[in-house]
Amino acid sequence: MTKNNDDDVLSIIANIKKTRDQNDEELDENNTQVTLTEMRGKPKSGRFWKSKKERFSAINKTKGLRLDFQKKAALRLELKRTKELSKQIKEQLKQKELERKERRRENIKKTEENKKKSEIVQVITNSAKLKRMKKKQLRFIQKRDTNKEIEANK
Repeated sequence: MTKNNDDDVLSIIANIKKTRDQNDEELDENNTQVTLTEMRGKPKSGRFWKSKKERFSAINKTKGLRLDFQKKAALRLELKRTKELSKQIKEQLKQKELERKERRRENIKKTEENKKKSEIVQVITNSAKLKRMKKKQLRFIQKRDTNKEIEANK
């Protein structure tokens, strides 16, 4: 009886080992990646939610959507139109700025001329008067060619 029992126990153990080996093989085939990721322990930093990063060369890259020739041509035309439009708008802005600067110069010129016209001019013929004047009075004196102004008024 003991020999029969020993044989039975050994056969049962052999069956269990066979079934385990078969189950392990099935798991290896189906879940190779799962077992690899489960093997990793707790990270040193303590951030358990961080997964292992893949290299960029390992990532499967997809080629973007390919457009047909007509759509590409339409996009090119649209791009060309928008560039021309933006160029035109920039040109208009430059033109406006130039006109504004020109107007400002003209206005400054006109105001200067008006100031000269409205000035009260007193011609000093006697140079001895200049020698008698005080410094404060001499500051206000300006040399001008009055002949041009007289001729312009005529």
